[in-house]
Amino acid sequence: MALVFLMVPLIALIAQTPWEAFPKIISSPEALEALRLSLLTSLAATALAAVFGIPMAWLLAREVLPFTGLMRALVIVPLLLPPVVSGVALLEALGRRGLVGGFLYDNFDITFPFTTIGVVIATTFVAMPFLIITLEGGFRSLHQRYEDAAATLGAGPKRIFFRVTMPMVAPAAIAGLVLCWARALGEFGATITFAGNFPGVTQTMPLAVYTALESDRSVAVALSLVLLVVSVGVLVALRGRYLQTRAS
Repeated sequence: MALVFLMVPLIALIAQTPWEAFPKIISSPEALEALRLSLLTSLAATALAAVFGIPMAWLLAREVLPFTGLMRALVIVPLLLPPVVSGVALLEALGRRGLVGGFLYDNFDITFPFTTIGVVIATTFVAMPFLIITLEGGFRSLHQRYEDAAATLGAGPKRIFFRVTMPMVAPAAIAGLVLCWARALGEFGATITFAGNFPGVTQTMPLAVYTALESDRSVAVALSLVLLVVSVGVLVALRGRYLQTRAS
């Protein structure tokens, strides 16, 4: 019954897709622009998440800093917040009158809301926890004796991390990066709240689906199918390689 409950909406989406008009819909300038913006911003968000999330995951796994439990809880908070609340929080922090954004705007004329950079910030905020949590598990599963052995052979901390630690947790890193990218690609609530819904600037594919649903249901269904195909592609790419538990 659980499987039926989860599958029927997806089957209905495929069944209701206007296949005759599908090529024309997805090749329209609006759809291509929304897809281009989605790919650009989601990849940029994944890159930012990797730069900041990988070190954070290592620190949480090794528990080298005080208040590690509190930091882990704070990392999980964006997963629990409704996306709209995340967008409001970003506005209060980085808006023109926000806690940090007000200073940046008044002194450097820098603004993030309702820009393409704002989309990247919003998607990074909601997607980075997926990478951190996944990769922290990978770091924890790696016994520290391998790093200790490399240290006794004269390797420095940087060389140990890049030549020993990261290659051994590569499956978890790849899984975390893909999940982070998929989450960023499908983000809606925080994006529309913090960055708005402006075609060519902030209108990603989920926002294009929302806009099309108000005027042309068939277009919304066709664009939704594109996102469904991407999600299934991610699942197929990870299945049996990074998401399944293997016996040692």
